[in-house]
Amino acid sequence: MIYLDNAATTLQKPSCVGQAMLDALEHAGNPGRGAHEPTLHAARIVYHARETLATLFHAESPDCIAFTANVTQALNTALCGLVRPGDHVITTVCEHNSVLRPLYRLREQGAQVSFVEVDDAGRLRYGQFERLLRPNTRFVAVTHASNVTGNLTDLAFVSAFAKKHGLTLVVDAAQTAGARPIDVQALGVDVLCFTGHKALLGPQGTGILLCFAQPKPLLCGGTGSQSVLQDMPEELPDRLEAGTHNVPGIAGLLAGIRYLSAQGVENIERRERRLAQRLTAQLRAEPRLEVFASPDPACQTAVLSVRCRDMDSELLAQKLAQYGIAVRAGLHCAPVAHRTAGTLETGTVRLSLSPFNTDAEIARTARVFHEILRTG
Repeated sequence: MIYLDNAATTLQKPSCVGQAMLDALEHAGNPGRGAHEPTLHAARIVYHARETLATLFHAESPDCIAFTANVTQALNTALCGLVRPGDHVITTVCEHNSVLRPLYRLREQGAQVSFVEVDDAGRLRYGQFERLLRPNTRFVAVTHASNVTGNLTDLAFVSAFAKKHGLTLVVDAAQTAGARPIDVQALGVDVLCFTGHKALLGPQGTGILLCFAQPKPLLCGGTGSQSVLQDMPEELPDRLEAGTHNVPGIAGLLAGIRYLSAQGVENIERRERRLAQRLTAQLRAEPRLEVFASPDPACQTAVLSVRCRDMDSELLAQKLAQYGIAVRAGLHCAPVAHRTAGTLETGTVRLSLSPFNTDAEIARTARVFHEILRTG
């Protein structure tokens, strides 16, 4: 099988990930809940994962790293824990429902939300950030890259805008964490939310909230620390981590990040970009296809979408599956992006790469598209 659904979750992972998870299942206890070796082993796994993530993203301290069940929980924690009634939030039409739905709920509770639009090439209209600014604007919430088209957001620009006006910057890095270098201190990101089961090569059930702010906890419960308190502890990361950690998942995530770091994020980014550009160029040569990707290769991740002008997207995805090519068809949980692109009624077929895809797989995928479109 040629697996091109990595924007949903990576399937191929280094063997060390599964081995680390099995070791944790057999030997790790519950961190912070005792002084015996199994619980100490679990605590070391969790702390080493925080350290490794802090190093990878240039955070000032491992204490800034809070673990969640997924990036959706991380984003809900950040947005619902920081935005208050009366606050105005600037976001974009490129956002995933993990950002949109919390903001819609907050809007029902009295918050206000404005959207930066995109141009005909799918690039954000950055001049709209200043025009959308209001006296009560408090937050900017943006995706680092569209999960539909792979278009990158210019975080340096957005961060400069946020800092100029004293706004809190929340970034959804689900599609970029591990796929391209991110320095949260250099970029001035206040909250970075991402997942472990995509480009970081970890298992599902691992989300991360890298936080320099102090949101109200989304969940309350045991932390293994300061148990006498009636409320959650004030200190990070305990404040945002109620309940037992997913220690096997975190162990697998740690192994995935170590593998990724040894390969070099920059090297992986260059390789994936080259493969994505090759695939994009070959699909654009098909007259029956519309390709949704950035016209600027420097602003493109290893994600792109296509739509056949005269074939249903779900049917096209099914035909690809019959050839052993795994993709995703539909709206990809980003309805506003599709409404903007004019694909809300049809959806798109999304192709997303990983470090384990090869030149031969890209060549075969292009040939299969040609065969389907020639005969279908």
